[in-house]
Amino acid sequence: MRAGDRASAGVNPEHYLDTAGMWDATVGAPEQALAAVADAGEVLVHAVLPSGDDIRSVVVFGVGTSATAAGLVSAHGAAHASIPIVVSSGYVAPSFVGPHTLAFALSYDGDTEETCATARAVAERGAHMVTVSGGGALASLATTLDQPRFRVPTTLPAARTALGSLAIPVLLTLSRLGVIPDVGPSLAAALSALQRRRDALLAPGGPAEEVARQIGRTIPLVYGSTGVTAVAARRWKTQINENAKTPAFFAVQPDLSHNEVAGWGQHGDVTRQVLSLVTLRHSGEHPQVARRFDLVVEATDEVMANIIPVWAEGDDDLARFFDLALFGDLVSLHMAGREGIDPGPVPALSDVESELRR
Repeated sequence: MRAGDRASAGVNPEHYLDTAGMWDATVGAPEQALAAVADAGEVLVHAVLPSGDDIRSVVVFGVGTSATAAGLVSAHGAAHASIPIVVSSGYVAPSFVGPHTLAFALSYDGDTEETCATARAVAERGAHMVTVSGGGALASLATTLDQPRFRVPTTLPAARTALGSLAIPVLLTLSRLGVIPDVGPSLAAALSALQRRRDALLAPGGPAEEVARQIGRTIPLVYGSTGVTAVAARRWKTQINENAKTPAFFAVQPDLSHNEVAGWGQHGDVTRQVLSLVTLRHSGEHPQVARRFDLVVEATDEVMANIIPVWAEGDDDLARFFDLALFGDLVSLHMAGREGIDPGPVPALSDVESELRR
């Protein structure tokens, strides 16, 4: 969607500060994901992959947005995969990784320190390697190893706008190998629905703008549930951190109702002034998870500034995830705009990386 189209849809590109073009990249997420499907399909035509029967485990390496992409793959795999799919976000690879492991290394620029370290380590252990990056050291490693490489577009303003480009090649590769059922039809339906949802979310006074208004200057606490809404809750938190430059936190049902809910027994006079609870819900929740959400809302009603339910649209986990991710991305941009914050630059993160390179 072009800037002019975005303006006519209700978002004035001159109203919010945005030097990097984060709005345009975010609004274009459905089209980016569709392009990722097409590009991945072309790579898979020629890719030399191991036999699915030879793979006993899958590990997906990534931090930041790559970790969110990996989390989506793992959550989808938990419900559909024939073998374990594990996310690894540190400097050290899991000990089980070896010749019967399929390892995906995800990094927008291809030079993420942690991911490059683990990718080299698992390659030395004989794991089958697939890289997803815009270039950098991971692209060089893929060339050296003569292993498949999926390219991420390098024209985006920030890694966090590349979520679809990072996740989709992994899903399609696993589908091609038979580790998960064919995701092609599900992705096609999800992304078509996402285009329609995008237009609704951008309408004047639409749901994303309204949620940002309700959060206001409070600190959002985002609750998801085991599966893709847990990953979506993490996405909301990190996007609010990076785009709006404000604190945000997340937790996951049913675990939070075994511990975190007890913490609302004190200091309600403070929390009701500074915290808003956002619950990410969907129609496919386990009945007991739905009940737990209701009970937690009852328990926190008087200790939150606002309790804001957000319901995912979609008939399956992929559709629901992409729906919630785009919703949260737009909420974070509205939060930034309301406070005059430029969503693109993240100097705090740049400072950390600069210090690490010294």
